[in-house]
Amino acid sequence: MAQKRELNEPHAGDKRLQRRDSKGRFAESDDLGRSLAQDQKREAENEAKPGQGDRGDRKH
Repeated sequence: MAQKRELNEPHAGDKRLQRRDSKGRFAESDDLGRSLAQDQKREAENEAKPGQGDRGDRKH
């Protein structure tokens, strides 16, 4: 199973959801605002486990 996403803020006003690979390096990075906006635009078909929001949908 993939690692959970971490919330990082590299500098003020830039929050990112990042996932690490098996060696601890950043493998994926998504802007927080864009990620949350896309989640709200669509109706959920599948439910993702906590920390895996980009792997499925969250039911609201």
